[in-house]
Amino acid sequence: MTTVINTPGQGNSNDSGAGLVIGIIIALVLIALFFIYGLPALREQPEADTKPSTTINVELPTGGTTNE
Repeated sequence: MTTVINTPGQGNSNDSGAGLVIGIIIALVLIALFFIYGLPALREQPEADTKPSTTINVELPTGGTTNE
């Protein structure tokens, strides 16, 4: 009777590429976080300055001439 010995391969594994896909997703998330938080911090623009300020102009009615 013949004996069949199944020997393992040379270490070549068929990779599905999941690591590459996960790496690309992580890189995209890091790039997005840089644009959201990193660039405003580098420009040193505090968020309080981005709110519009309020200017109040009051016009008083002109009265007649006063004789004192």
